[in-house]
Amino acid sequence: MSSAPLSATELAGMIDHTLLTPEATHNDVAKLVADAKKYGTWSVCVSPSMLPLNLDMGDVHLAVVCGFPSGKHTSAVKAAEAREAIAAGAEEVDMVINLGLIKEGRWEDVTADIAAVKQAVPDPKILKVIIESAVLTDDEIVQACQAAEKAGADFVKTSTGFHPRGGASVEAVKVMADTVGGRLGVKASGGIRDYQTACAMVEAGATRLGVSSTAKILAGAPTE
Repeated sequence: MSSAPLSATELAGMIDHTLLTPEATHNDVAKLVADAKKYGTWSVCVSPSMLPLNLDMGDVHLAVVCGFPSGKHTSAVKAAEAREAIAAGAEEVDMVINLGLIKEGRWEDVTADIAAVKQAVPDPKILKVIIESAVLTDDEIVQACQAAEKAGADFVKTSTGFHPRGGASVEAVKVMADTVGGRLGVKASGGIRDYQTACAMVEAGATRLGVSSTAKILAGAPTE
């Protein structure tokens, strides 16, 4: 990509403005949406229990997490959660992969888990697969991305932001971007709190960013 600095407008258009804290209230989500409209972010990303939002979204899209944050729900439960979210207005669903299946090398089951959720998120709705990259080896990252693509997902995503091992890294984003080769989007999420880090993720191949520190990140962009 170009080495020219990203403007605040360009960066905002790649951001899922996120609020997933367990104590979040509907008033908090209303403020999240208002801020997203002000900043011009691509979407807001919230917990499924917050739907329907019944708010004026303007041009802001609505993303919702699924099987969050552990990914240890059954495929049927994840699919039901995703289906309910879509019915309540979600346009994008960010599901958490089953890390245990990855560690056991059960790649057919990993693919089936993702495919079950994709059936509940039909095109043109978007399914992102959170692989929790900080927990995986590079080879596991590659195979997780391949499973997501085989299952029909639209994006692979680094992290929930809730795992103690950490969130996004430039190295993981590079591996993910190289694996999907532009056929899927790549979302970097978890621990991105300033403009420089956000730009480094984009430089590495991220096409979407999941952040809660949107105002701080955009404040670091050069004046347009």
